[in-house]
Amino acid sequence: MRLSEPTRTRRPDPSAGRREQGAVPHPVTVFDNETPAVANLRPELLGALRRAATAAAADGVEILVNGGRRSPEYQERLFREAVAKYGSAGEAARWVATPGTSAHVSGDAVDLGPPAARAWLSEHGAGYGLCQVYRNEPWHYELRPEAVVDGCPPMYADPTYDPRMRP
Repeated sequence: MRLSEPTRTRRPDPSAGRREQGAVPHPVTVFDNETPAVANLRPELLGALRRAATAAAADGVEILVNGGRRSPEYQERLFREAVAKYGSAGEAARWVATPGTSAHVSGDAVDLGPPAARAWLSEHGAGYGLCQVYRNEPWHYELRPEAVVDGCPPMYADPTYDPRMRP
C-alpha cells in the first residue's frame, strides 16, 4: 500500500483583500492597470498622471504610486490606525481623512514617490494640472485643471485647514 502525500492547500493571501480595497503594498507605476488603487482613479486624474509620467521618464524620472483610490472601509481602517498612532481623532485628521471627506475614496487623490518624482512634479506638475495640496504631505497630489493656466493654488498647511475636510 502506497501512502500519498498530504494534500497541500494554498493559503489565502491576507493582503489580497486589502489590495482590492486600495492598498498598495509596493509602489507601482502609474501605467499599472491591474492594481485597483491605480486602475480605479478618476480617468481625468489618471490621464494627467500618465502624461506627466511620460514626460518625467524623458527626464530620467519614474513616478510611482504609493496610494490611490481607496474603498471607504479601507480609508476607515487607515483613519482608526492614525487615531491609535496619534492619540486623538483631531491629531489623526492632520494626516488621514475620514471616509466621508477623503479624496482617495472618490478616486481624486494619489500618493506619489519617490522623492525624485515629487521634486519633478513640484517643478512641472502644474503643467499637467497635478498639484500638491498639503504642505505636510509632499506625496499627496490632486488634479487641479485650472493649474495648467494659473499654476497650483496655495497649499493648505495640513488637511485640517482644507474646507473640504469638514463634514
